[in-house]
Amino acid sequence: MPLDIDTSACFADTIGGAGLPRALFAPLAERAGAALAGIGMHIDHPDYAPLAWARRSDDLPGLERHARHLGSLSDVIAIGIGGSSLGTRTLLAALPLPAGRPRIHCVEGLMPSAVDQLMTTVNPATTGLLLISKSGSTVEVMVQALALIPRLIAGGADLARNGIAIVAPGITPLHKLAAHHGMTVLEHPPTVGGRYSVLSITGVLPALIAGIDAQGLRRGAAVALDHALEQGASSAPAEGAALSVGLQREMKVGTSVLMAYDDRLDAFGLWFRQLWAESLGKDGQGTTPVRALGPVDQHSQVQLYLGGPADKLFTIVTVESLGHGPRLAAKDIDPSLAYIDGATVGDVLAYSARATAETLAKHGRPVRRMHLPRLDAEILGALFMHYMLETILTARLLNVDPFDQPAVDEGKQLARDYLAAAQRR
Repeated sequence: MPLDIDTSACFADTIGGAGLPRALFAPLAERAGAALAGIGMHIDHPDYAPLAWARRSDDLPGLERHARHLGSLSDVIAIGIGGSSLGTRTLLAALPLPAGRPRIHCVEGLMPSAVDQLMTTVNPATTGLLLISKSGSTVEVMVQALALIPRLIAGGADLARNGIAIVAPGITPLHKLAAHHGMTVLEHPPTVGGRYSVLSITGVLPALIAGIDAQGLRRGAAVALDHALEQGASSAPAEGAALSVGLQREMKVGTSVLMAYDDRLDAFGLWFRQLWAESLGKDGQGTTPVRALGPVDQHSQVQLYLGGPADKLFTIVTVESLGHGPRLAAKDIDPSLAYIDGATVGDVLAYSARATAETLAKHGRPVRRMHLPRLDAEILGALFMHYMLETILTARLLNVDPFDQPAVDEGKQLARDYLAAAQRR
C-alpha cells in the first residue's frame, strides 16, 4: 500500500532554475537509500523501536482489556504534551469514531482557565484519566494533573479504577502521583521518544478506547516500512529526504510546508511540525516546518508562497474527493456561478488542490504531491511511517541525531529553575 507521491515538480527539468538538478539529487538519494538499508539490517536496535512497533501485536490483548474497561465511561481525559498528545489528536481528528465510545479530551497547554472549562463538559463520576509522560516529570503534565485530579475526585471520580499513568520505568514524580491515587501504571517504551511514539501505547491505547482500528494502523505502517526497505533509494522516504537536503543546500530552500487539502489532516500537520523541527533542528541544520490547510490558506499564506521569497518546499496532501459530497445547483442563482453548477463539494476541493500545486510549480516553487485514496487507519499508519522514515533519513544526510532534543531539554530545566527560585522567595 505505497502512498501515491509525485515529486516531478521539484526538479529543474520541470520547474526551471529553482528546482533541484537531478545530477545533485541522485547521490543524496543513494546515501538515503544506504541509510534505509542500515535501518532494515538493524531494525531491532533500540533507536528504531518506533518503527519496529509497526510489526508488533503482542501488546494489543492487554491494551484492549484496559480499553474495554475505560470504554464504558462517558469521557476520558488524556493529559500529555507534544508527541505524547499530537499522535492521539491526529487519530481522533482523522478517523471516524464509532458511536457509544467515550469522548477523549486531549489536555496539553497551561491555560489557567483550562481546568475550569474542562470540568464544565464532563461528569467526574463517569470520567477516566490518562497521564502520559515518558520521563515521568514533564512539568506541563504534572501541573495539569495536580490541578485536575482534586476536582475529579471531589466530583466522584474513581481514579483507582479509571486512572492510568503511562511512563517509562523508574521512580519518578508521575509514579509517585499514580501510587498516591492507586492508579494503574503502564510502561512507556523507554527507547521511544514522544514524537515517534504514535504506534506504541501512547497512540494505540487512546485509539482503542475511541474505537479506532489499532491493528489496521500498525498494519498500514508495517506495509509502508516494508515497501520502503524493498525500494531503497527509490522509495518515497529516501527521495523526500534527498529532496529536502538537496534543495536546502543547493537552492537555499529553508522551509518545508505541509499543506493538506482535508480538514481531517489539520492535526497531522501539527504532528509533522513537531517531528520535523525537534528531530532535525540541531547544529545549525534543518528546515523550518510549516503546517497549512487548504483551501483556507489559499486566501492567506499562498500570497506569501507565490509573492514572497522562493525558499520553500511544498507538499500538497490530498484525499480522494472527486464526486464526494453534496452536488451543487448554482446556475439559476447567478450565471457567474455556472462553473460550479453540477459539481460536488469534493470536486471543488480536488480541483482547488490541483490548481494550487500547478500554480506553485508554474512560478518555480518546488512542489511534491501526495494523494491518499481514502483516509482510514491503514492509510494513516502508512502516512505516519512515511514521515518518521523521511525524518530519520533526512537526519542521517544532515549528520544529526534524529532522536535527541538538547535545546528543548535546556529550556525545560531553565523553567524548573525559575519556578524553584520563585517558590524560595
